[in-house]
Amino acid sequence: MIIHGRTLHPGTATGTPIRLTAPLSFWGGTDNQGRIVDAHHPQCGALLTGRILLMESGRGSSSASSVLAEQIRARTAPAAIILSRPDPIIPLGALVAAELYHLNLPVVVARYDELPDDALLHVSATPAGATITV
Repeated sequence: MIIHGRTLHPGTATGTPIRLTAPLSFWGGTDNQGRIVDAHHPQCGALLTGRILLMESGRGSSSASSVLAEQIRARTAPAAIILSRPDPIIPLGALVAAELYHLNLPVVVARYDELPDDALLHVSATPAGATITV
């Protein structure tokens, strides 16, 4: 199965998906190990490190970009982020990490509802477009 999407930040990644049922802010919502620590988030306690994060969008705070950039540097960030609608905060963190640390985390907008939760996903995002392969 291949799903096509729009690239918000380029890169490639492979990993198992984690599907969030609510938007997440990296600022205060995750710890420095990549775990969701927002007590009000439905997936509180879930580890995002190395996973393909599927969520509707981010949830506010412009500081979430810096937290995500630092998680990318520390290699505790998700391997890729797939959103169902564009969000300016998340790709900004990926862009900063690419510029400062030369590490690319793909950020994609795609309809991901058909992706299985237990399969290995491969994300390839270029300026021309993105594909998610099961």
